[in-house]
Amino acid sequence: MRKWCKSHPGLFMAFYAVFYLSCFAFLEKHVLVPDLWVHCSLDNLIPFCKYAIIPYVMWFPWIPFTLFYILRHAPRADFWRLCLPLFAGMTLSLLFYVMVPNGLSLRPHSVPGNDIFAEAVRMLYRSDTPTNVCPSIHVFNSVTLMLAYYRSSCFDAPRRRWMRPAAALLCLAITCSTMLLKQHSVIDVVFGILLALALDYAAALVQYETSPLNRHRSNQSLPEWR
Repeated sequence: MRKWCKSHPGLFMAFYAVFYLSCFAFLEKHVLVPDLWVHCSLDNLIPFCKYAIIPYVMWFPWIPFTLFYILRHAPRADFWRLCLPLFAGMTLSLLFYVMVPNGLSLRPHSVPGNDIFAEAVRMLYRSDTPTNVCPSIHVFNSVTLMLAYYRSSCFDAPRRRWMRPAAALLCLAITCSTMLLKQHSVIDVVFGILLALALDYAAALVQYETSPLNRHRSNQSLPEWR
């Protein structure tokens, strides 16, 4: 299975996308009354902003763009170094939604205006229930993607270095948009960030332990028995 995944990274991503979307759709349909309502006092201080829909929806193309870009331009190890924490975190989030069904009640009663931004927010509210929010997968994915831009060697090239601060700015904008649209609580955001950092650190340890150079050093450090 591992060998097949390494040989077919595109199909691997496609299969995981189908798995994730199917599980998330199932939870959205069946988790209607959460056991845990997520809210903190900081949520009340954050205003609603319909224009935040712009960075919020940019999250959707940013994920496949980054995955395919790194797959094409970076060493294959960099691609799997991104996939490991990214897909693991999304799966763990789904499991947490199952074990602790959660939701929020922050959305405004009505979205003012008839412009394209207001219509887009209303469409979002109709298609996405205010459940399965903590941790925020929007935030988790954004932070994980941003870290990949700063870690992958393909962005060391002078003509690609601008993509690193651009990724950081987009990550910040998406994170803020989740709260400005009242899609997520500050608590969801914090746990999304912590999950991203924890899994990135775990992936770094796995990469270090399995690297050929580290194995070579470990073998050299073993005592020679005579």
